[in-house]
Amino acid sequence: MKKGLIAFAALLVLLALLPFVASNMVVFATMVLAKGLAVLGILVLLRADQVSFGHAMFFAAGAYTAAFLTAAWRDIDLILLLVATLAVTGIAGLLIGIFVTRYRGIFFGMINLAFSMVLYSILEKAFHITGGSDGLRIRRPTLLGFEFSRSEFDLVMFYAALAIAAICCVLVGRYLLSPLGQALRAVKTNETRVEYLGLSAKSVLLTGYVISAMLCGLGGVLMGLVQGLASPEHAFWSRSAELVFIAVLGGQGHIAGAFAGTLVFEWVRTSAAALLDDSWQLILGVTLIAIILWAPGGLVQLWYRLAGRRATSDRVGSESEVGK
Repeated sequence: MKKGLIAFAALLVLLALLPFVASNMVVFATMVLAKGLAVLGILVLLRADQVSFGHAMFFAAGAYTAAFLTAAWRDIDLILLLVATLAVTGIAGLLIGIFVTRYRGIFFGMINLAFSMVLYSILEKAFHITGGSDGLRIRRPTLLGFEFSRSEFDLVMFYAALAIAAICCVLVGRYLLSPLGQALRAVKTNETRVEYLGLSAKSVLLTGYVISAMLCGLGGVLMGLVQGLASPEHAFWSRSAELVFIAVLGGQGHIAGAFAGTLVFEWVRTSAAALLDDSWQLILGVTLIAIILWAPGGLVQLWYRLAGRRATSDRVGSESEVGK
């Protein structure tokens, strides 16, 4: 446990130094952290063995909340924007969750997909309100009364995303270890036994659903602020599928899998697009299939496997030295 905390703190320090050693990677790292938060929301639901193919709607809700609020209040503070996004996506998650948590398995995934496509159609058709397919521009908010230039704002967003991701990792970790989080896992193994214990499986899943919606909303508002745009594409089904794919790629067994999977996915996609402009999807697909085939449990399992081999190798080496 202590080793994990030390590694987590060391990783945060290294990431905080990124702007000083690789300033051109700041925006990319911010986008990875933003999307990683949304993937973390998917991981919460996967703990109950429920796959949502529509969580991009909360991602879009976060981005559009930022667009509407920055248009209405030009000098709105970033902190107020984040709080408002949490409120909007939390309420939306609760209202939709009351309905969708009645279902399980493929029905759960498909109903979420249906809600997401309804939102996508509204965003596309309500041109005078949402800007249609062009989307809405998001103005740069202030922070504690200070205004920033584009380059300064990118730096502010990086540290804001890093702080939010760190806080969310700690909170989600504590939630999953709490009795309510353990009940979420119990829903996956045997829902009937959860009911026998006096717990409502629907309420347990609804709590996880609202938390996952708020995490996706946070990811959406951060991504929208970095890109300066809220687009209907944020709610499209392919974005939801992408989040699920990244969650599987990173691994379901650890919070770090959300951010490790997002980093690898975005790095492979960016590199493949630079290498082969017209067929980058081919490179991306082959690379990711190879990773999943090599490590069915995701990147986290691959890391543990490699670390285990190294530990075994070191132990064998030590025993050999002792034998000599």
